[in-house]
Amino acid sequence: MKWSKNSWRSYEAKQMPTYSDEKKLNGVLDNLSSMPPLIFAGETRSLKSQIHQVQKGEAFYLQGGDCAESFSELNPNTIRDTFKLLLQMSVVLTFATNTPVVKLGRIGGQFAKPRSSDFEEKDGLKLPSYRGDIINSYEFTKESREPDPQRMMQAYNHSASTLNLLRAFAQGGFASLTQLNKWNLDFASNFESTQKYKLISQKIEESINFMNACGINENNTRELRETDFYTSHEALLLPYEEAFTRVDSTTGDWYNVNSHFLWVGDRTRDPDGAHIHYLSGIKNPLGLKVGPSTNIDDLKKNIEILNPENEGGRLTLIIRMGAEKIQSTFPNLLKEIDKLGLNITWVCDPMHGNTSTSNSGYKTRATYNILNEIKSFFEIHHSQGSIPGGVHLELTGLNVTECVGGPEDIKDENLGDRYHTFCDPRLNVNQSLELSFLLADLLSNGDSL
Repeated sequence: MKWSKNSWRSYEAKQMPTYSDEKKLNGVLDNLSSMPPLIFAGETRSLKSQIHQVQKGEAFYLQGGDCAESFSELNPNTIRDTFKLLLQMSVVLTFATNTPVVKLGRIGGQFAKPRSSDFEEKDGLKLPSYRGDIINSYEFTKESREPDPQRMMQAYNHSASTLNLLRAFAQGGFASLTQLNKWNLDFASNFESTQKYKLISQKIEESINFMNACGINENNTRELRETDFYTSHEALLLPYEEAFTRVDSTTGDWYNVNSHFLWVGDRTRDPDGAHIHYLSGIKNPLGLKVGPSTNIDDLKKNIEILNPENEGGRLTLIIRMGAEKIQSTFPNLLKEIDKLGLNITWVCDPMHGNTSTSNSGYKTRATYNILNEIKSFFEIHHSQGSIPGGVHLELTGLNVTECVGGPEDIKDENLGDRYHTFCDPRLNVNQSLELSFLLADLLSNGDSL
């Protein structure tokens, strides 16, 4: 079928809500279609070029943020602290590898989540599952769980506010390397990883002082005072994505203008499905989640559909096998795809395959398993002579207790102290920083890019 921005409607669309009021839905979509874009096509082309550098081993890929953003948690401090954390992690990785870090946030649009079941049952009451704030509400009531199209307008407004602040942080001086020590978060100041970060900061400051003496400073060198920061989310709610699918006036190509980078998840990657078809027609750089149930023939079809021109930086395969399965499932898959000789960027998502339910009933992840999957991912790549591009993490700048382990040695009984996520558990600041140092050690001890 010839592609158009709404031709996905002729395909099976999984993980989609059912709206009871079609007239209200269409009215909201009409309004969204007339709203200003959140990003510009030229920015996505810059990101595609940078991801191509990752593919060639000339940069490192760092993607992180919320499992699913919450309307209630939207405030300047939350956005700032997650941005700070990603800046800190990128500094650690750049210092260790002497290569640039491509930074993507799961932010400014990550409001929808796939679910394993369409319904949830509590105390004999069966209601639609919570699918993210863009669709319905987390509260377990009939009214809250009813999909409401007006929530898409809220998601747009929240995303616009988030993007506006992120641009100010990235380009207004906050991201300047002269501000390294101001990125620290007070509640994380007493841990070893934070102390190690301070030592790196001191060395970088010494280098900056030397460059200043040589006439190289943030006034004449953009890289010292600004940073590139891109947004990303899962392209799950296709009516919303369609409303922001527009023609770029400079190239005549179709782009999704509400996020720089879009990915398709493990539950919606059917090569004959609506999500793959939709993504095939836009020029944004794309990601494809690859789980342990992936059929290699289907994966090859998806690669052909999503990147028929074999563009560098166009397609990133995001591996999410789980620490227990990656050694048995990934090597053969990597070998088969690598034989194709195509432009593919490989990234590790060590979060989604390592989720479990604790004895206390909380959904959690063990930092031990997260690190082990990353180690295996790098080892497998190096054994086959291919390039591991980076990591895709669920994390937050908030002081939460959602994943066990890490510098604070969070245990099962501690999870309820500050468990705030509505969906999947996130790494907190200390766990994320520790992970970045462990990753830096992997990269600098011979497992380099």
